[in-house]
Amino acid sequence: MAFSVSSRWREIGLRVALGATRRDVLRMIVLDGLRPVLAGLGADVLLALGLSQMLSTLLFQTSVTDPVAFVGVGAFLLVVALIAGYLPARAVLRVDPTQALHAD
Repeated sequence: MAFSVSSRWREIGLRVALGATRRDVLRMIVLDGLRPVLAGLGADVLLALGLSQMLSTLLFQTSVTDPVAFVGVGAFLLVVALIAGYLPARAVLRVDPTQALHAD
């Protein structure tokens, strides 16, 4: 995520220079990072529910469709994705938009 954001710093600087608020740019970057995570979580839940009999031999003191485990892992991955998008976006937003416009 940091590489993706740092490679787009000129685009982000141009958006800010053209009038986009920092909040809009931050939201755009965080949502760009969340989309693949949400798609992966959806696919993983469907696969886990579909393969529940095979997974039952691998689990210890947990039912195959334990909602706490599903929600806990999903929430943890969402928090990590939010942090992974927010920190690089905040760093790029500190760059002066004129630097992005003057870059080759």
